[in-house]
Amino acid sequence: MIVQFICRAILLGVPLLYGSTGEIITEKSGHLNLGIPGIMYVGAISGVIGSFLYEMSCGNDLSRMNAFLAIIIPLLCAIAGSMLMGLIYSFLTVTLKANQNVTGLAITTFGIGMGNFFGGSLIKLTESDMPSIALTRTSGFFSAKLPFAEKLGWFGEIFLSHDFLTYVAVAVAIITSVVLNRTRVGLNLRAVGENPATADAAGINVTRYKYVATMIGSAVAGLGGLQYVMAYANGVWSNNAFGDRGWLAIALVIFALWKPSLAILGSFLFGALCNANNYIQGLGTETQELFKMLPYVVTIVVLVFTSMRKKREHQPPESLGLTYFREER
Repeated sequence: MIVQFICRAILLGVPLLYGSTGEIITEKSGHLNLGIPGIMYVGAISGVIGSFLYEMSCGNDLSRMNAFLAIIIPLLCAIAGSMLMGLIYSFLTVTLKANQNVTGLAITTFGIGMGNFFGGSLIKLTESDMPSIALTRTSGFFSAKLPFAEKLGWFGEIFLSHDFLTYVAVAVAIITSVVLNRTRVGLNLRAVGENPATADAAGINVTRYKYVATMIGSAVAGLGGLQYVMAYANGVWSNNAFGDRGWLAIALVIFALWKPSLAILGSFLFGALCNANNYIQGLGTETQELFKMLPYVVTIVVLVFTSMRKKREHQPPESLGLTYFREER
């Protein structure tokens, strides 16, 4: 049961890791993107559309499906859809100087609405009796496991029995941490987030860094939506089934102190907290709902603790959420 609990916690935590890593990249440029839930939703539905069209092109004989195409098409669609949302957010907040909080919330509302619209349209095309789309064949390619994992006992089940997007999520978080802390690009990005006027005076193209960081962060977050559908939901898309994972990803950024390496552990902890109520017997519905609040409670505790310590390395970028007006520097 312990091994099963750990594996379930990892499965629940991977979408959060994608979302939080993407948000950290964006926030390091000084932009608070509250549109992450909508962007993850768009990434999911974009991947679903791509895989749906590919499965339809193969007809009833799904054995004609190519494994590489079955994986790369949804991946590219998810990245393209989420990057487009990031581009819209960047245009509104960087070019038009719109309020970041309001714009982010609008992006979330728009993204969820667009996902439900296209999801409902695909459901009508399938003429299914159930309000969902089943892409089980594509999901099978995404969820393929290493053949020797079962032979290694609990070690293989915990560390080697996950879908490939799980390992990609960890790799992306580690690479992001290295880039932010060990490269000139990361140094410039952090400078833009801390003081864009000073970075601008030093010759750094602030607008370019904000655009690129937001779009890359959106692409990473969008992969979290795709991983949720293909791995956690076994290829089944249902409108409004994504839950509050986008908001949990934003909360995880605070918990991880804006450090992608800590987000890896934090995402699995959040996954364990979200899953704890399923392993405690005898709980009423009200108590189970209280357990679902644990990730947010832990985030608040960490936020209060770090605020009391007042260490600069535990604080968000100094210009986070502030619009930069070049003519005022």
